[in-house]
Amino acid sequence: MEKRSRGGNPPLNQTLQVPAVTPRKERRPSMFEKEAYTQILRERLKESFHDVQYVEPPFDESVTDIGKEWKNALAKLRFANSYRMEPLKKFQAYSVQTKVQQILKEILKDVKYDDKVFSHLSLELADRILLAVKEFGYYRYKFIIKVLFIQKTGQAINIASRWIWDVTWDSWVAAQHETETYVALALVFALYCE
Repeated sequence: MEKRSRGGNPPLNQTLQVPAVTPRKERRPSMFEKEAYTQILRERLKESFHDVQYVEPPFDESVTDIGKEWKNALAKLRFANSYRMEPLKKFQAYSVQTKVQQILKEILKDVKYDDKVFSHLSLELADRILLAVKEFGYYRYKFIIKVLFIQKTGQAINIASRWIWDVTWDSWVAAQHETETYVALALVFALYCE
């Protein structure tokens, strides 16, 4: 049984633990600084289609009086509805299919079937296909990419997907690349968000 002493030096068989020194993080600007107000708004509106040309901050001599109300109003910033019920550019299935087919052929031309490699390759392919589809500029479309690798062992396979969507604007594309040992199937679902 160990004897514990009050205060003083620690027992000889125990060592002191020194906390690791971590580098200091850069300080975020406060929303109450005049120069930082515009910067914070631009960061929050970065993914928006609206351009922020000029922001007039609500500064008086008494910034502390409006602190909490102003902070809550800033967090709930909303834009007026555009009342756009249809896309500016409709999803072109044929052009997307040719692009996806080209990506599959380019990446998988000399690849042999290996389930360990394909688990990472499917994620990489999905990311690359998503970037290529976004370059077409279909605004307000959400894309879902599924990449499947199926080993050829003489079996039959049925693949089904089920969605609730608007038939006029939503669409999907399938592209495949076939070799002697496997079949690669890429599915792209385009869903229009009003």
